[in-house]
Formats: sequence, structure tokens, C-alpha cells
Amino acid sequence: MEGKGLPLYFLDDRLEFPPVENANADGLLAVGGDLSPERILLAYKNGIFPWFNDDDLILWWSPDPRMVLFPEKVRISKSMRKVMQSGTFRLTKNEAFDVVLDHCAKQKRKGQQGTWITKNMREAYLQLHQKGFAKSYEVWSDDELVGGLYGVDLGGVFCGESMFSKVSNASKYAFIKLARELSQKGYALIDCQVHTKHLQSLGGEEIPRKKFIGILERNVKGA
Repeated sequence: MEGKGLPLYFLDDRLEFPPVENANADGLLAVGGDLSPERILLAYKNGIFPWFNDDDLILWWSPDPRMVLFPEKVRISKSMRKVMQSGTFRLTKNEAFDVVLDHCAKQKRKGQQGTWITKNMREAYLQLHQKGFAKSYEVWSDDELVGGLYGVDLGGVFCGESMFSKVSNASKYAFIKLARELSQKGYALIDCQVHTKHLQSLGGEEIPRKKFIGILERNVKGA
């Protein structure tokens, strides 16, 4: 049976992952390895992502179903349309990646203690940013950073990682701007990883992992 009864895979120094079909029912696929930019990129290209607490081993996930958003399907409420047109916020890109990362780490989330953006994870995504893969969207009110998001851009697919808001609607503003831009560029989807009501309200939906992997293979070079 897919995702059930299969032994947990422990990674070594080899740059490889087991087939995603080996993940257990919760989506956990493998343990260990490292957070080198090369391994993280290989993971994303194969529908896998790291997610673990500071005192855990590195855990690699590939859940089924997968939460995604097709950029052209982003949902914009009437109230958000007013916000988008009001001039309340100003958007920049990649001007404060490290600050966005730190705010995402500090963002309090329902049902979550601590943060999965550990010191080692922070360093890994900073390296990905320096290499041009990890990108941030910053939302400003006057000269104050009030929201934003970051993720990994594979070209054709954007892997959303985290977002934060210090004021109402700031993260929604960033996400909608991201979706609109990716739609114009012809991107296939935004990977949102796991279901949340917030993402669903913006148009996110769950699709079978097999379909998600197929989209990656067709749209990401080297996947």
C-alpha cells in the first residue's frame, strides 16, 4: 500500500532521496542528510521539503494530497481588492530577505510551538538566496516592513515557504502580488505544501501527490 508500512529511509552523504511513494501516511519520507543548497534544491525538484524542530533530526516530507495554488486561480475578495487599490501598501522584492526570514520565524501560529526556521535552516535559505533561488516579497507601510513571504523559485513552479503579517492583510497582499506575477510569467503553480484555512481562502486547493509530481516534471528543468 502506498505510504503505509514502508521502512523509514535514513539519508547518508549521497545526494539522493527515495521515491516519494515511500512516504508514510503523514507524508514523512526520510530522515537525516544535510541542508546543503544542492540537497534542498534536489528535494524541491522532486516534491520533497524539509520541516523539523530545532532539537530534531532533519525530516523530509512529501505529503499526499499536496496543497497548491494555480496562480491564475488566486482568489481576491472584494475587501482585498479595495486594499490592493488603496495604495496602503508598497511592494518590494529581495530587498530584505533576511529580515523577512526572521519575521517568519517569529510569527506566532495556531497550534505551533517554536519555529521550524532553525538557525541551520536560516543559513541554508540565505545560501539559496545568494544563489538566486530563494526569493522574498516585502510589504511596506510608509517605511515600515509590515508583511511578506519567501520561497524557492524553481522556474515554472514557486515553492512557497512562509509568510508573516504585522498588520491586517499584509501577507495576503504579498501573496496576491506573487500569484499575479507568476500567472503573467506562465508559472504552473505555487506549492503551498500543506493545507491551511488561510491558503484555502486565497484559492489554494489540495491535489493528489501523483498529479503534483507530474506538474513538477513537466515544468521544472532537471526535475
